[in-house]
Amino acid sequence: MRWVLIGASTIAGEWMVGAIRAVGDEVVAVVSGDLQRAKDFATKHGIAHALTDEKAYPALGVDAVYISSTNEKHEASTLFAAAQGCHVLCEKPLATSLEAAIRMVQACRKAGVVMGTNHHLRHNGPHRVMREHLRAGTLGKLVAARMQHSVYLPVHLQGWRLDNPTAGGGVVLDIVVHNADSLAFLLGEYPVEVCAMVSNSGMAHGLEDNAMSVWHFASGVTASSHQGFNTPYAATGLELHGTHASLHGNGMMSQHPSGDLVLNNARGSEVLAVQRANLYEVCLNEMHRAIRGEAHDMADGVAGAKSLAVALAVLESARTGRQVAVADVDALLGHS
Repeated sequence: MRWVLIGASTIAGEWMVGAIRAVGDEVVAVVSGDLQRAKDFATKHGIAHALTDEKAYPALGVDAVYISSTNEKHEASTLFAAAQGCHVLCEKPLATSLEAAIRMVQACRKAGVVMGTNHHLRHNGPHRVMREHLRAGTLGKLVAARMQHSVYLPVHLQGWRLDNPTAGGGVVLDIVVHNADSLAFLLGEYPVEVCAMVSNSGMAHGLEDNAMSVWHFASGVTASSHQGFNTPYAATGLELHGTHASLHGNGMMSQHPSGDLVLNNARGSEVLAVQRANLYEVCLNEMHRAIRGEAHDMADGVAGAKSLAVALAVLESARTGRQVAVADVDALLGHS
């Protein structure tokens, strides 16, 4: 496939250009509102076309777009791409409002193109082994989950994420969506209700840089989620606790193919084998499967909208000091 990049972003440069080429696809053009930025990006990564106007790329004969501009711009880029018959892979969160995310999903459906959300964590080896053990019943009845996803936001990313609410800044929209998708990939469900508190340690300006929440699932599982931008020495991890065993995933909430997985039960502790692969290459291969109409593990547009609904509920709970129901995305899309 021939791709255009919407946004000359860090993630596009560090991860997606290489991943697109690794799966046999071609990067045809990059679009940025800043022409010099687009030209510099294109030169650095060997891309033929540097554009400032999205309306120029259809003439290049592209098949798909990867969108990594700031969050408030995702909707317009997705609607335009769908109208051109291009498949869409969009960064998370899909949008700054659930209404916008729903419109994005509906536009892609109407156009008959595949829409993916770049939730990379579900493609990490420990996540996949966790899901295998859940499906095999290793843990018995699942009781609880714990997610530790507090990191230190790198200096070169400390821009709009810390001071621009219009662009969807703040740690909740940035990281809660990852946690929601990770658990949905494992459990096959999203929380129905959340209770949250957020804080500002002084790193962000007018936004939260630290958040903790508790999530309740229809199955009865309770999960805790901690995410932050302000903890340079914290370890990330995901734990699943059942009546027969627990799984402890350490260092697995990363862009890198990393993490160790330990199974604890009555017999003791066992370090489990996990496969290592570039998470973004796996994502793109799954998207190819989706385009071919095959079974796949890609996070589609609906998954992106559902993870956004969780993050928005966390923000609403923190704002009101109350438990908040997570919006029913399936109902909003008109199906159960």
